[in-house]
Amino acid sequence: MTGIQGPDSEKRERLTVLIRQYEKDILRICYLYLRETELAKDAVQDTFLKAYTHLDDLHDQAKAKSWLARIAVNICRDHLRSPWVTRMNRYVQPEDLRIPAAQPDETNTALTQAVMNLPRKHREAVTLRYIQGYDIQETAEILGITPSAVSRRCRRACIRLRSELEGSDDHNG
Repeated sequence: MTGIQGPDSEKRERLTVLIRQYEKDILRICYLYLRETELAKDAVQDTFLKAYTHLDDLHDQAKAKSWLARIAVNICRDHLRSPWVTRMNRYVQPEDLRIPAAQPDETNTALTQAVMNLPRKHREAVTLRYIQGYDIQETAEILGITPSAVSRRCRRACIRLRSELEGSDDHNG
């Protein structure tokens, strides 16, 4: 016997497809924002829940990834503004870990640290554009800014990163 298909069965099926296609990408975005695995997983769930409630607003399936990324960015921003998060120290020091982490490449560590030290708006643009691989238009849509603002933020972030990384080389050599 086949189940009776209600009006939401098509909607659930569309959401299932979106989850299969983009769950890892959305988790990566949330983790880069929240810097904690469990918070990122919660944000992913919230993202897909919100996507389900607004699935009728997605008219162009080709833009699904950037539409979901925008929802995820907004959820992460809201989470970071919450009183609970602003009063909580979420950063774990490497020496606090029970299992020693593998020693990362010095160049990657310096670059990652430099990116994390960027102002939020520059970090967002660089993360979406260069780490997540979105093009300028998609990044602009996700962040709710113009493509020229994305280019400007990325350019300023690159100048700042270059300056910081070249400065760190001078101190090491």
